[in-house]
Amino acid sequence: MDPDEVRDGWAGRSGRYSPRYYADLGPNQVSESLLDVFDHYVEADARICELGCGSGRHLETLRQNGYERLTGIDINDDSFTVMDETYPALAERGTFHAGSIEEILPEYEDDAFDVVYSVETLQHIHPDDTWVFDEIVRVSGDLLATAENEGNSPERGRGDAETSCVDGEFPLYHRDWKAVFGERDCAQLIREPTSRDTIRCFRVP
Repeated sequence: MDPDEVRDGWAGRSGRYSPRYYADLGPNQVSESLLDVFDHYVEADARICELGCGSGRHLETLRQNGYERLTGIDINDDSFTVMDETYPALAERGTFHAGSIEEILPEYEDDAFDVVYSVETLQHIHPDDTWVFDEIVRVSGDLLATAENEGNSPERGRGDAETSCVDGEFPLYHRDWKAVFGERDCAQLIREPTSRDTIRCFRVP
């Protein structure tokens, strides 16, 4: 698949892995782990942006725990319709943008946010679009966190295969995010494997 096909697939996603699907699941272990990390490293008035926010289940966890300056970007327009229905307080108080991160991040100034994070989003960035990782670092003023599937080995880290597919439909690119952001001068603070993903937190230069 080329980059446009990957983006179009997620922009029109319904059913499994859609905004409604994740809203029905609600917050999870990753939501709580991110909250713990942010409570340790950042202030309550931090400007926080989620890349691929979906209907907002992780942002809602942050909002309920005192974080108010919340921004989300998602490629699927349905995300914000579902958010209005499921997390109305978040929808009203946060700032949200419909579109790809490749399209939207370049519009932001340097250090636009204190914290930028992603949950199972960067793993779908096509190899032709890895330039956007530079943009992520550029807009991250202090902290960057990733909760991404790095492979399917028993150690829950990066396996032998560099690419797998979501239900045989969409590619998932397994990357070593310590290496990706280390090459961009970010210093890893935390690595926490979960049953599905690896959570990493970086200090941004």
